[in-house]
Amino acid sequence: MPEGPSAEFVAAMEDVLEVYHRPYDPERPQVCLDEASRQLIGEVREPLPPQPGCIAKYDSEYERRGTANIFMAVEPLAGKRAVRVSDRRTKIDWAQFIHFLLLTVYPEATVVVLVMDNLNTHGIGSLYEAFDPATARALAERLEIHYTPKHGSWLNMAETELSILSCQCLDRRMDCKEKMTQEVAAWERDRNARNSTIDWRFTTTDARIKLKRLYPSLHD
Repeated sequence: MPEGPSAEFVAAMEDVLEVYHRPYDPERPQVCLDEASRQLIGEVREPLPPQPGCIAKYDSEYERRGTANIFMAVEPLAGKRAVRVSDRRTKIDWAQFIHFLLLTVYPEATVVVLVMDNLNTHGIGSLYEAFDPATARALAERLEIHYTPKHGSWLNMAETELSILSCQCLDRRMDCKEKMTQEVAAWERDRNARNSTIDWRFTTTDARIKLKRLYPSLHD
């Protein structure tokens, strides 16, 4: 019989890997979702712009101005992503982002196959806290949810997309949510225009070979 907590990790991992290797289906788009908090930082002194022969200069001191949350949804096979900046990352915020995905980004999809981590805000119950029962049920019926295992965030391709966003867009100080929203929206438009896809090659077969140590041992 399998022993230890590895069985749950392996089951969730193989479930997600199976989703990633389904063929592209516009009626059932595969979407990865993740979120991250970012600190809002203001300048204490006005930066000096670059001059011929001199780079731009910023004071090492800064002013903390709270945080903002970024929701990232990416459809790896289509090279499509949707990003929204929110004040917080509560159940209501997550539910509103799901509402945006289903009704604005994927209004024609029969079902959105959603891969995300098992955060306590990421559940059907959150929809019922944010919307009336009929709306919540209608949204829930268009979701097929697959959770990544605990300590398995690397399986979520939205985490990779968030890293790219951080390097290409959020690598400088932004002092307010409005500024971050503008910058993130510009990045989203550019990256979608480039149709930047993600070529995921790690398979269940690879996992059973390379991650053999994570699989439960069987005993007679």
